[in-house]
Amino acid sequence: MDDLGKQFEQAVADSKRLTERPDNATLLELYALYKQASEGDATGDRPGMSDFVGRAKWDAWKALEGTGSDEAKQRYIALVEDLKA
Repeated sequence: MDDLGKQFEQAVADSKRLTERPDNATLLELYALYKQASEGDATGDRPGMSDFVGRAKWDAWKALEGTGSDEAKQRYIALVEDLKA
């Protein structure tokens, strides 16, 4: 695993130990960046209107379409570092 990959894995672990729970918008951003970094562009059908959480998550991930894995990892790491401060 390269250095960026190790930093990303550490940031994922750190995100689970934050002293304060981030707001919903930040949680969606973390989710979307994680999915983009680990899986690439959003796949599957957009969840239906009655699945508010699933739809919000999918939309946040879809908004990052075209973002490279390394860029998504760097942004995730930076966001977690900001949350730890």
